[in-house]
Amino acid sequence: MSDYVIGLTGGIASGKSAVSQRFEALGIVVADADVAARDAVAIGSEGLADVVDMFGTGVLAADGSLDRPAMRRRVFAEPDARKRLEGIIHPRVRELLRAACMRAVGPYTIAAVPLLAEGGGRRAYPWLQRIAVVDVPESAQLQRLLQRDGIDEVLARRMIAAQASRQQRLAVADDVLVNDGTLEALDGQVAALDRLYRNLAAASR
Repeated sequence: MSDYVIGLTGGIASGKSAVSQRFEALGIVVADADVAARDAVAIGSEGLADVVDMFGTGVLAADGSLDRPAMRRRVFAEPDARKRLEGIIHPRVRELLRAACMRAVGPYTIAAVPLLAEGGGRRAYPWLQRIAVVDVPESAQLQRLLQRDGIDEVLARRMIAAQASRQQRLAVADDVLVNDGTLEALDGQVAALDRLYRNLAAASR
């Protein structure tokens, strides 16, 4: 079991996945909140039943699973809908994520939580020893989002605006990875943090 857990977060299209992959390449278990979020509303789950109770069967796909594109459209069209959905999913995600971290074997564990700042930060995740933020300028986020998802600029800007601001994310950070350069530069930052976290985890035991 790993009881030294690092929270990893960052805005949409900031490069969180690239950072997670580099930690995994160094032998570190990464527990992903996106995986936990899918499990929280899997077919037959209490979470999915609660979503249907709140939003109706129109958010279900033909196979009975959550129709994510339909839910996403509704969430971005109705700010109140996003808050209600997060009220159902976030507590379940935290519970599943913590369980995954506690099961992990290694010097420390990464909990990748895209909406960490939005979901309550340290208050909601008191079991995180440190928080690392992947930081990029909003202009880079926008460009990457347009290229990655093939969406129009209006929707891309709304998706960025729906998240915490860059300043809000940096306010919860113990460590910052600046991902506006080359992949080699990112490799060096991850390697440096890996050394730091191994030392801190060892010292905490």
